[in-house]
Amino acid sequence: MFCKGFSAYGPYLDHVLEYWKAHQGNPNQILFLKYETLSVDPFPHVKRLAEFMGYGFTAEEEKNGVVENIVNLCSFETLKNLEANKGDKERQDHPSPFTKSAYFRKGKTGDWENYLTPYMAARMDGIMEEKFKGTGLLENGK
Repeated sequence: MFCKGFSAYGPYLDHVLEYWKAHQGNPNQILFLKYETLSVDPFPHVKRLAEFMGYGFTAEEEKNGVVENIVNLCSFETLKNLEANKGDKERQDHPSPFTKSAYFRKGKTGDWENYLTPYMAARMDGIMEEKFKGTGLLENGK
């Protein structure tokens, strides 16, 4: 279904591409972050996000570890272990076919390889190449 553009909120890859294009035309109005990039070194990206929102960190805040505290509070492990994200209790007003724990796996880039068969991965690679070729969104920069 996903490969045909069907998901709960519409064609996901089309949404990504449209936001990417909008970001290219309005980089000061639309911030585009990639999880893979953010996970390598979150500190400059947290600072970039704060600047983007108009609330950059002062030298004193940086010296006092505010950026580090935010990175820690927003880390995968912290978010995964919040009480609101544990268990199988779902919201009455927004039922979901997935348990809350289904949204958190390992928080590691490339973990998809543990869930997709080689055929599925090749199919996704083909779809991504077709959809994003020449945009700069692909991992290899094309």
